[in-house]
Amino acid sequence: MRRNNNRNNEQRGLSVEVRNGDFNGALRRFKKLVQEAGIIQEIKRRKEYEKPSTKRAKAKAAGRARWLKKVRKQKEELGF
Repeated sequence: MRRNNNRNNEQRGLSVEVRNGDFNGALRRFKKLVQEAGIIQEIKRRKEYEKPSTKRAKAKAAGRARWLKKVRKQKEELGF
C-alpha cells in the first residue's frame, strides 16, 4: 500500500498495489484509504449547496444527539 507523494511522479491521488493477483484485497485496501481520506463525505457535502443556517441547524442537532447518547449511557451505567 502506497500513497503517491513522489514529486517526480505525474500521478496524483491514492493508489494501491495489487499483490499476487489479489484484486479483492487491493480493492478493500483502496476503499479503506478512501474512507480515511474522507473523499466520499466530501463528495456528498459538495453535491448541493447548503445554506449556512442549515449547516448550523445540522451541527446543533448532531451535538444534541451526541449529548443525549452520552446521558443515556450514563443512566445505563448507574442502573436507571
